[in-house]
Amino acid sequence: MFEQTFRNIDNVLWKEAGCATELDYTEQTSWMLFLKYLDDLEFERSQGAELRGQSYEFIIDEAHRWSCWAAPKKVSGNFDHDNALTGDDLIKFVSFDLFPYLHGFKERAANTDTIEYKIGEIFGEIRNKFASGYSLRDALELIDELSFGSQDEKHELSHLYETKIKNMGNAGRNGGEYYTPRPLIRAMIQIIDPVIGERIYDPAAGSAGFLCEAHDYMRYGTDGQGDNRQMSTADLQTLQTRTFYAKEKKSLPYVIGIMNMILHGIEAPNFVRTNSLTENLNDIQEKDRFDVILANPPFGGKERKEIQQNFSIKTGETAFLFMQHFIKYLRAGGRAAVVIKNTFLSNSDNASKALRKELLENCNLHTVLDCPGGTFLGAGVKTVVLFFEKGSPTRDIWYYQLNPGRSMGKTNPLNDDDLKDFVTRQANFEDSDNSWSVSIDDVDPENFDLSVKNSNKAVEAPLRDPEVIINEIETLDKESEEILEGIRGML
Repeated sequence: MFEQTFRNIDNVLWKEAGCATELDYTEQTSWMLFLKYLDDLEFERSQGAELRGQSYEFIIDEAHRWSCWAAPKKVSGNFDHDNALTGDDLIKFVSFDLFPYLHGFKERAANTDTIEYKIGEIFGEIRNKFASGYSLRDALELIDELSFGSQDEKHELSHLYETKIKNMGNAGRNGGEYYTPRPLIRAMIQIIDPVIGERIYDPAAGSAGFLCEAHDYMRYGTDGQGDNRQMSTADLQTLQTRTFYAKEKKSLPYVIGIMNMILHGIEAPNFVRTNSLTENLNDIQEKDRFDVILANPPFGGKERKEIQQNFSIKTGETAFLFMQHFIKYLRAGGRAAVVIKNTFLSNSDNASKALRKELLENCNLHTVLDCPGGTFLGAGVKTVVLFFEKGSPTRDIWYYQLNPGRSMGKTNPLNDDDLKDFVTRQANFEDSDNSWSVSIDDVDPENFDLSVKNSNKAVEAPLRDPEVIINEIETLDKESEEILEGIRGML
């Protein structure tokens, strides 16, 4: 039922001139879903308060509640078409009354950690793209059919929302900005194995896939079937409020990330819209550091000179600045799993060599997962995942060359089975045809080259899928455009 409702909503959005892409569909669905979720949450809380003989103070005033303007009901419970806004009246109310009212919560909220503040941030970042009040009325009625009552319903909705994010990522060549393959994220989290009480951080969170999957792992277990009723009230509170921390630079993934976390059961995410790289790393204190970092930073971007001044190793490459950010924000003994371009392992420029040296000397880089081309749908860049612990130098590096035995692409995406062998062997750093260890003594102390060189087998590289080649060309074109933009910005 939910899946068909989502399809029907997309069909409504398809008719709207202001909604031209899958990104627009997801954005517009997000703000409506959020308000419906909030209305259901407030109703549930008010009912609970009434049962306890207590009063409940609603966050949203009556005139702006979903149940008043989006889905008014008669006493019988049927939809009240006579009192439901539509046409130009509905567009005027949403764009010039509802959105400004909701945006105002940012100023009225007691602090930044409240759901009120998140409401204000969300509705300061997005706008209503519906031009037809009749289409908007259709979409609202479809959203109202969705229910957030049970945990199973929330789980199904979060799964469908993840599918929308995946489709949004596939729609553009910068898909990795919005969507990291969930099987890869789940494998990274299994290796890191976060526990209640640890603080988990993603400073380039995008749609918050890492934090959502980490939440599900910690609450429900690796198979998703765990019984959260066995978790104490204190642990649930810790998981809700003091475990997940995120930052995101761009408005659309920020809004979608917040919605994604809320649908996964994190009601007031510690999610801030900011450029993490603008922070001066010299100002970081122990209280600011985290136990776990999980991230897939943007590749190919070029940061301005003034931002580079925040880092000891100066480079315009966004991903390499994020690597310094990760190391600095990780507490001693903390663990990280991060995705990065495989060229990081072998680039010969001074900044890359210095960064590899810093990583090897200040952290134990114990595992490198080499991902095949096509792992990131819509992006042809080859990537690796680095697993490291801060506080002791690297002694041995275990490499695993992921080889699913097929060309990767939209019709053959990465799946959980592809990563089972990696997760199993990594536990004991086992050697195999696809895995081997390298001693730090064998790493060149001049260039610190960490290239993936599998000496266990000599296999002729298979021909790459045309789709992967096209995606790689498009990605390189985009990187060239960004470099030129950066140069123009410095002139």
